[in-house]
Amino acid sequence: MKIGDLAELAVRNLREALLRNSLTTIGVAVGVASLVAMLSLGVGLQQFTNKRLANSGLFNAIFVAPRTNFAGFIRGNHAPAAHPLPLTEAARLEMAKLPGVVQVYPEIRFITEVRFNHIPYTTVVSSVPSSDRNDVAFQKMQGRFFTGLDADEAILRMGFAHQLSKDTASLIGRDLVLHYAAREPLTAQTEANDAGTSSAANSSSGSSSGGFSIVPKTTKLRIVGIVEHQPGEGFGGFRDSQVYIPLHVAQTLQATQVSDLQQMLQGHSRQRTYASLTVRVKTSAQVPGVEKEIKKMGFRTFSLFDASRNLRLLFALLDLLLGIFGSLALAVATLGIVNTLVMAILERRREIGVLKALGAADADVKQIFFAEAGVMGVLGGVVGVGLGWFIGRMINLGTNYYLHQHKLPSVNISAVPWWLALGAIAFAVGVSLAAGIYPAARAAKLNPVEALRYE
Repeated sequence: MKIGDLAELAVRNLREALLRNSLTTIGVAVGVASLVAMLSLGVGLQQFTNKRLANSGLFNAIFVAPRTNFAGFIRGNHAPAAHPLPLTEAARLEMAKLPGVVQVYPEIRFITEVRFNHIPYTTVVSSVPSSDRNDVAFQKMQGRFFTGLDADEAILRMGFAHQLSKDTASLIGRDLVLHYAAREPLTAQTEANDAGTSSAANSSSGSSSGGFSIVPKTTKLRIVGIVEHQPGEGFGGFRDSQVYIPLHVAQTLQATQVSDLQQMLQGHSRQRTYASLTVRVKTSAQVPGVEKEIKKMGFRTFSLFDASRNLRLLFALLDLLLGIFGSLALAVATLGIVNTLVMAILERRREIGVLKALGAADADVKQIFFAEAGVMGVLGGVVGVGLGWFIGRMINLGTNYYLHQHKLPSVNISAVPWWLALGAIAFAVGVSLAAGIYPAARAAKLNPVEALRYE
């Protein structure tokens, strides 16, 4: 029997008991809707998490630090290297030459004094690379991002902005003065003249210059933006930072950092070292290879790409559990299909007997009932996908309404991709056909003589 004839015959038979068959199809639709609605939440949450992490630039970033800086950071006890390599400018340039590396920049963070309206405030300043423009924290802020790499501009944290003025919006466009301690290299002659006062900051080997002195300096910055939350960059480098300035400006200031003291104690004052570096690669797929090369250079690395493997496992388990609970309603709907088709056999015994008397084989009878089950599965699957999508949107609207009431940003926690929709319909058809196995086999076994005698 042709597929078209089977489908036409199945639809015609289903119309004869329209109410019962419609209720059975609705049962399938409800089962599919529960499955789609639950899985859409898992997919939506995963997409939301991945998007937030991708916007922060953390998936394609590798954080590098000397081995001694990682004490206690990684689980387990790691003995420090006998001669730990410092993160020098030469090491930074070597990392920048690795295949796939787009940018290698240091984390500059220092304590300083800010004066606004002639009132001093002690705070922490951190550098921000231009690639962080897409960070979620900077996308939803008052004002704007820096106009250029060398712009003398600053972005304030909301908490610090409230200290400066109750009307934070009025701060944008105004100036503040940065008082900081700058590091200046010493010439050989200066070292000789100031040996008594700056010997702690100088290198004593050879006659060439290598030490540095601490000089107080000031600079003026224009406030261009205010962020509510801190950016998620580095090894907690932005922790407690209240003022953010462009990376190029921070490098030009040559502000003294906490790592400078460690540098002097380790005898590396001739060449400035970095506490940590951020290596940004083109794609997250290149992270493992670049990490491996950096480790060969003698440094330790950390990336969220590796840490996200546990996150992907968590979402896989979540999708599995949601799928199991969502399938329970569809399992109940299969009982309805079995009941409907068994009732159809009792009502159509004479019809089955006539078909067999006219030469229909057992396989033909099975095909008819399989077709009816398949049609109910297709209709129930299509309606169920639409209903599941609608339920997901309602959940999303309710969630966003709740977030708006608490002055939180909107989110999208429900998503129905094409593969989920097609998979749900195929699953519904498969379950319906499985439910039709017993009724189809029972109908095929009917004796045509007894079927024709049936009243």
